[in-house]
Amino acid sequence: MARRVARLTLDTLADLPEPARSCLQWELDPVSRHRLPDHESALAEKEAWVSRVLLDWGSCGRVVYVDDRPAGFVIYAPPAYLEGTASLPTAPASDDAVQLAPAQVFEEYAGAGLGRLLMQEMVKDLVQRGGIRAVEAFGSTGARSRRATADHDCLLPVEFLQRVGFKTHRAHPRSPRMRLELKSVLTWRDEVEAALERLVGAVRPSRAARPVVGREASVGRHARLRRPRLGAGQPM
Repeated sequence: MARRVARLTLDTLADLPEPARSCLQWELDPVSRHRLPDHESALAEKEAWVSRVLLDWGSCGRVVYVDDRPAGFVIYAPPAYLEGTASLPTAPASDDAVQLAPAQVFEEYAGAGLGRLLMQEMVKDLVQRGGIRAVEAFGSTGARSRRATADHDCLLPVEFLQRVGFKTHRAHPRSPRMRLELKSVLTWRDEVEAALERLVGAVRPSRAARPVVGREASVGRHARLRRPRLGAGQPM
């Protein structure tokens, strides 16, 4: 089973199933979504959103493929680009964080570790950019209400977010805001790399000087005996 991860672009967006390509729960506020006249308008609006974020901010997601078939995706961006979360009870996300929006592994690929892979790819991208302090996500505890999460049934489970390193930043019985500090990710990575270096150094055999024996030793000794002494007028 060959896996590969690609940046979210208009081309890779086209590979996703139709519901993912037309969903605008995160990108638009409820009023703007309801004003869209038809399904084709939703698809066009999603493409326009991806194009705008790519031009303004850069890469805003990843798509994972298994044997060249799309198996899941993740989208993330600064909170200003994700107006649809304003109605959540723990909104808004912090100004110093990038917001994790929809993330999904398609049903036939569930349980293969692709969700964790997508989170790792997101963090790698944000760390390489530099200057980003954290990622925040609105999680779901599984508790239901008549209206609080009716407009956002695609929140990631809190248990999953905790498994990949997020901690509660603002508590709520249904949709707490979770936060992953990128500094802690970097510290962990540095500590692991340092530990590996120490381990490799401890088991790496030291290279002792090779003794000169036999004919090589004799040649070297005679060469030293024949070496002329430098005197006045002799070149160095």
